[in-house]
Amino acid sequence: MHKTGPHSLKRSFAVLAAAAVFAACKDEPTAPTPTDEAVATLKSATIRYSDLDLAKADGFVFLHGCEVREEGRPVGTVYVNMSRLTDGMIDPARPDALIYAPDGTDHPKLVGVELAMPYSLWTNAAPPEFLGNSFQREDEFGVFGLHVWVWRTNPKGLFAETNPNVTC
Repeated sequence: MHKTGPHSLKRSFAVLAAAAVFAACKDEPTAPTPTDEAVATLKSATIRYSDLDLAKADGFVFLHGCEVREEGRPVGTVYVNMSRLTDGMIDPARPDALIYAPDGTDHPKLVGVELAMPYSLWTNAAPPEFLGNSFQREDEFGVFGLHVWVWRTNPKGLFAETNPNVTC
C-alpha cells in the first residue's frame, strides 16, 4: 500500500503548480519588439546577398576592403548601393550597404548591413537615429552610418561600430 504523507502532497502540488504556470506561459505569445521586427526585416531584405554576385547584380558596388578601425577593431568589407544611399531614406527593407567578412575564398560571408545618410541630405542638427541608436559620423565617406550585425553575432552589440567576430 502506498502512503501519501504531507511532504509528498506538497511536492506533488508544487510540481502541478509549476506545470500549470509553464503551460500558461507557453501558450501566451510574446509580442515582438521593434528591434526584433527590424532585424527580421533586415534579414529578409538581405538573405539573398549572402551571394555577393547577387548583391552586385542588384547594384551594390565595392566601397572599401576589409577595414580595421583604430585600435585594431574590425569592420569588414563594404559594398554600397548608390541609388539607395542617395534616396534620403532610412529603410530597413532597403539597406544602403552590406558588410562582408573575408573567409579566405572569393566568397566573403555577409555579416551585417549599414544604414547610411549622406551629410548633404540630412538637415537636422543631431545625427539620424534608428531604434534609438545614433548614426556615427563617417567623414571619410561624407555620411552618417549605422552598422547592424544581423548575420554575425557581435559581443559588443547589434549596433556596434566594429565587430570582434570579424577578422581582416
